[in-house]
Amino acid sequence: MIKIQNKWVRAAIPALLLHCSIGTVYCWSLISGTIVDYLNDHGTAVSKSTIEWAFSIAIFFLGMSAAFLGPMVEKNIHRSSLVAAVCFAVGLAGTGLSIYLCWVPGIFIFYGAIMGIGLGTGYLSPVKTLMLWFSDQKGLATGLSIAGFGLAKMIASPIMEFLQGSVGIVAMFYILAVFYFILMFIGHLLLAKPEGWVEPQETQGGSVLDIFKNRAFLGIWIMFYINITCGLALISQEKSIYLAIGLGSGVIAVLCSVTALFNAGGRLGFSTLGDHLKDRNTVYKIIFALSIALTALVLVTGGIKNQYTVLVVLLLIVINACYGGGFSNVPALLSDHFGMDAISRIHGLCLSAWAMAGLTGNQIATLIVNNTGEFVDGVNPVGYQNVLYFTLVMYIIAGLVCVFVVPKKSQVKEQ
Repeated sequence: MIKIQNKWVRAAIPALLLHCSIGTVYCWSLISGTIVDYLNDHGTAVSKSTIEWAFSIAIFFLGMSAAFLGPMVEKNIHRSSLVAAVCFAVGLAGTGLSIYLCWVPGIFIFYGAIMGIGLGTGYLSPVKTLMLWFSDQKGLATGLSIAGFGLAKMIASPIMEFLQGSVGIVAMFYILAVFYFILMFIGHLLLAKPEGWVEPQETQGGSVLDIFKNRAFLGIWIMFYINITCGLALISQEKSIYLAIGLGSGVIAVLCSVTALFNAGGRLGFSTLGDHLKDRNTVYKIIFALSIALTALVLVTGGIKNQYTVLVVLLLIVINACYGGGFSNVPALLSDHFGMDAISRIHGLCLSAWAMAGLTGNQIATLIVNNTGEFVDGVNPVGYQNVLYFTLVMYIIAGLVCVFVVPKKSQVKEQ
């Protein structure tokens, strides 16, 4: 048993190992087209819109497993982190096997359900531990970890592109399954709460119904849901949007890594900013103000249709940063209102918003793109522009909730 008692070794590093692994789920746009091509080339006719459900199911199971397994994480982070490592690796390997067998339901089961459970438990496992070790800098702590989730896309994108080209999509999944299991298992071995911390016998927060009746929780849940829905709507179309404004594949690969870097930077930057504000909810006011302003600017100028490259790239950079910042501030914002005793449970319930957004965000975007405008050379600039109208309305609603529904920071006495 590892005896080291250090906040970096026992909290920050294992959290990064876990989140930098599971965060590769956001590389979906880089592999979904290759999966469709492989299946069609091997006699299984399937559309990209059908395969997109694998990603939606993965995000749904992420959120719902976090919501239902929150109590398990609260009691035993070692069990939950091991469950995460096993489910994530099995999900990757099973996806590769399903593609090889041209078994589409298997892709939904392994990439969606099984890997999704690994995502949810892996995402939730280190969060409370980080806030316990970094009690005076909760935003920085959770930002470091959750930044790893965003950073994963930047790290994994070129690796996955290389593996697809060199060994093929099936072997890529097998290789990633082994590699990420090793990383997550090391994180599992290192992760530990501070010595002497004893979980309370009775947790705060009341029943699930009571929590959802709480004004602060409901407002945070709605903000979280909208920020993710809008983020997924745009991130899922990112590669196609770049093609629509005339960028080549080489430039697109670089920009996908750049936006991933800003996603990670937003997670760390916005959460650290929250540590220095009297009311952490101010961070969300900034996030939604930036998102509304830039989305409106691109719409007014017809940025995607008119191929205003710099403006469109700036939009996707800012949306990625705000999307990430919305994630990293949630645990600390919840702890401001509910304390630390049951934070894994309450955070898990809040992540159900992620589950709902996973079923709606990229699916709504796909629906809009497929039913408005026209495809020219495989892209639909008008359709992507219409997705922006949807996200603008949603961001405005989120901004109103942020200002008028979520109360100021509660004074919660922590143990």
